[in-house]
Amino acid sequence: MNAPVKIETTLKDWETDQEVRWCPGCGDYAILKAVQRTLPQLGADPANTVFISGIGCSSRFPYYIESYGFHTIHGRAPAFATGAKLANPDLDVWLVTGDGDGLSIGGNHLMHVLRRNVNMQIMLFNNEIYGLTKGQASPTSREGTKSPSTPIGSYDHPARPAAFALGSGARFIGRGFDVSKHLPDVLKAAHAHKGAAFIEIFQNCIVYNKDVFNDFAAPKGAEDRQLWLENGKPMLFAGDTKGIALNRETLSLEVVDVTDGDWEAAGVIVHDVTNRSVAHMLIEMPFGPFPMALGVLYDDPRPTFEDAVIEERKKASEGKEANLAKLLGKGQTWTVSGTAQDPV
Repeated sequence: MNAPVKIETTLKDWETDQEVRWCPGCGDYAILKAVQRTLPQLGADPANTVFISGIGCSSRFPYYIESYGFHTIHGRAPAFATGAKLANPDLDVWLVTGDGDGLSIGGNHLMHVLRRNVNMQIMLFNNEIYGLTKGQASPTSREGTKSPSTPIGSYDHPARPAAFALGSGARFIGRGFDVSKHLPDVLKAAHAHKGAAFIEIFQNCIVYNKDVFNDFAAPKGAEDRQLWLENGKPMLFAGDTKGIALNRETLSLEVVDVTDGDWEAAGVIVHDVTNRSVAHMLIEMPFGPFPMALGVLYDDPRPTFEDAVIEERKKASEGKEANLAKLLGKGQTWTVSGTAQDPV
């Protein structure tokens, strides 16, 4: 919930005159269009919107959005975004990062913007590879990934962006993928959340990690392996023939069959976006035995960092006069006289 005054725009109003320079077929094109289509629906104002990015393929994003933008340095976009929000809390701030930019050199900065709960939307494009620097394994690359930096196969255990965000104190966790028709809904929910809203977007790197998400994100045929979550709705997938239930003995999730649409009899649980424990289980669900959990996994707002800073400044300045000269003259002062030729 960022833009105080809604205005009418179209997708064209958010397109720039810059040539979009990603590899043909890159998933970033689809994400860009999803964002440009979503912004008019939010009533966002280009004059009050800023996109801030770090370094990487995803970080070219600000060039292609007709708003304020800041292409910063590797991993430090959260720090710049925090500064922008504190300088002007009315700005609608979008932070764009990737799995390499945000979870490697930028992991420390990303953690702090989440735990502080600075009011912005954070889109992390996860293609499980370093695309801009020619295909090295990234923090999210799967075990066994062969790349120039891991020619025999990566033995690193991959980082889970959504789990990282939840562990860092994020109060909103969303997931989507580049070509999904549901991605704008996740973006809208993130924008409606007051606080740091983290969205992991699975993105196809057509050159260095092609189709790595096809098992659940292929244009056709993968719907049975997607669990799209809706608050207050049962966790159903595969054409509502399967669902997610909670095994109360083991306190773990399990897949159950749903007969004749009777999901209650099957024990399918209803999604509650404020339930952090279930959100954690959904994030950690292993894909294969389980579907990929997508949509809004967690949404439980709390006071924001900038609100606390504004309140602190207000209390600190109560009853005080804004007088710089008086402030500089406060405390111990010295008067120096004389010249270089005749020092005192």
